[in-house]
Amino acid sequence: MESVVDILSWALLICGGVFTIIGGIGMIRLPDVFTRMHAAGVTETMGAGAIFAGLMVQAGWSLITVKLALMAVFMMFTNPTATHAIA
Repeated sequence: MESVVDILSWALLICGGVFTIIGGIGMIRLPDVFTRMHAAGVTETMGAGAIFAGLMVQAGWSLITVKLALMAVFMMFTNPTATHAIA
């Protein structure tokens, strides 16, 4: 049972890392400001969300999971709003 949790958490962490790397490449390669901001928004929202989900799976049912969930919800609301406000 423990290995299933580890595999799921590592898959989510790797998925978040891949989103972050792809967003970073997009920030460099995309042609104009608005498409670069889109890449930054995807990186912040999906990359950080997947990383938070992986950390929550790894932490199990504890106070740490609640704190990670609150941070993830806060980031899911504030990051797209901040990107839109900057645009």
